[in-house]
Amino acid sequence: MASLTKQTNKDFELILADGTPDEKLVPIIEDYKSRLDVQHLHRPYLGISDSRNLGCQHAKGQYFIFLDSDCVLPEEYLNNVLKGLKANSFDAFGGPDAADESFTPLQKAISYSMTSILTTGGIRGKKNHVGQFHPRGFNMGISRTVFEKTNGYSSLKCAEDIEFSIRIISMGFKTGLIPEAYVYHKRRTTFKAFFRQVFRFGAARINIYKLYPKELKITHFFPAFFLMAILLLIITPLFSTKLFTAWSIMLAIYIAAIFVDSTIKNKSPKVGALSIIAVFTQFGGYGSGFIANFVQLLILRRDKSLV
Repeated sequence: MASLTKQTNKDFELILADGTPDEKLVPIIEDYKSRLDVQHLHRPYLGISDSRNLGCQHAKGQYFIFLDSDCVLPEEYLNNVLKGLKANSFDAFGGPDAADESFTPLQKAISYSMTSILTTGGIRGKKNHVGQFHPRGFNMGISRTVFEKTNGYSSLKCAEDIEFSIRIISMGFKTGLIPEAYVYHKRRTTFKAFFRQVFRFGAARINIYKLYPKELKITHFFPAFFLMAILLLIITPLFSTKLFTAWSIMLAIYIAAIFVDSTIKNKSPKVGALSIIAVFTQFGGYGSGFIANFVQLLILRRDKSLV
């Protein structure tokens, strides 16, 4: 909320659809009411999708922006959104995420892992994104018309933003990226929490496949392939020392590339070293979640998803 008080554009309302079980946020919100046009909607145990839909139902404007609680906005964020909308007339839009200088080395490493061309292919927040741009919930905007026609978020508990974007696009609405409308995304503060998060992402991709089979691309398999390759590498010496040596050299080159690239971009060897751990955590978490839910839903044919 603090970054919202620093926006150069003051023409906005803030709606907090609060699903916390108690009223611990009330004193914090009261402290900001003199500086922000805040509407607090407290509904104990309300899920994230229902919370966002509730906020839209009470909003007065023609565009709604959804932001994750771990995002910090640059001062020109809203002005950049307006410029992008005037130039492109998007029905739904999104912006990139970045790491602020104030972030911890671990947060910078995780941010690098999630956005680097060496990991996700750099497709998050890039103009050359393959196919029509799919806005993501951490930094996503829609028009009032989109909300009214789609009825908002679905009941999915994970990857609800991906499902929403797919539905928006399938109904013929124009989506696009506004590169200048970036946010500083703090993400997780431990590798354990990061692993749990990306495990859910990997598992949720199978849920999306069940709803929209055409949305499962070969790129979604890459973390699972990487994880299996690492596991195979461990037993490769039992069959071929030459193959083990070749794979080990390729892996070492990849690890060195991550270290050098992250060190240069973050101007910190410490962040470079942590980025190696972050990348393996990301691939291991996403890949294992993808494989586990693939087996659960598509091989064992069970009805209940892992997420």
